[in-house]
Amino acid sequence: MKRYNDFNTYLRNIFGCRVQKITIDAGFSCPNRDGTISTGGCIYCNNRGSGTGAHAKGLSITDQLILGKKALSKRYKAKKFIAYFQAFSNTYAPIEKLVNLYDEALAVDDVVGLSIGTRPDCIDESILKLLQSYVKTHLVWIEYGLQSASDSTLALINRGHDLECFKTAVGITKNRGIKTCAHVIIGLPHEDKIKILATAKTIADLGIDGIKLHLLYVIKGTKLEHLYTAGKYKCLEQSQYVDLVCDFLERIPNDIVIQRLTGDPHPGELAAPLWSLNKRETLDLIEETLERRDSWQGKFTV
Repeated sequence: MKRYNDFNTYLRNIFGCRVQKITIDAGFSCPNRDGTISTGGCIYCNNRGSGTGAHAKGLSITDQLILGKKALSKRYKAKKFIAYFQAFSNTYAPIEKLVNLYDEALAVDDVVGLSIGTRPDCIDESILKLLQSYVKTHLVWIEYGLQSASDSTLALINRGHDLECFKTAVGITKNRGIKTCAHVIIGLPHEDKIKILATAKTIADLGIDGIKLHLLYVIKGTKLEHLYTAGKYKCLEQSQYVDLVCDFLERIPNDIVIQRLTGDPHPGELAAPLWSLNKRETLDLIEETLERRDSWQGKFTV
């Protein structure tokens, strides 16, 4: 048995089969890039914004899901799918546009859920009511980017919102049947173990449903790359990252679903660290470290 509450097992327990997320690029923007908050974006984000480029190629939501279903059915034998709106801020549009995009995704055969990646300052009552309207028939997750519970860190990375904004978003999302997931980055500038574990405690106390952990890796063409090449930012070593992830998991209640333990950099965009390309090795090391410690998710929670 795994020593943490992994997402694949969570989905299998609900649907009785392998379920895979299909990443969707719907052509959204972000208030931290279009001038509403800032034009620079977060220091680690490039012009793709974690997107696949599918929207720029003219692929519709339906096209992307059909292609994803074909690939993931073959690779993982998946039978059901979640439409994952990932690129940039996927609630940052008029409600009419959101209705059309989400409805199109849920109309595709074997799509059993939505997962919406967004910012905590890009949510309101009308959007939450829309997402709530889907929960009777589909699994609905909203993924809020937090990255750190330290306001000084959030300012340093030009995040454009503070911790209180995140807490407010989580609070108004509760009791609607919508699952909430927090994104956290490990390895942010000037963050030590104390700050990272403070983020873990904050999340644990908020009673959210899921977490995604990401390594801060350096992408070409970002502000972070300038800091890195100037010697003002140093990437974590793989062993450091693995230990911090395990420390983090030990302080997260075991009913919180761990959706991700590290990221997937595009090889052509990555500047550093190169070890981040070997995701499988990092995941294996995390499990080996938990076993060596005789530890598990939630070990140090009350």
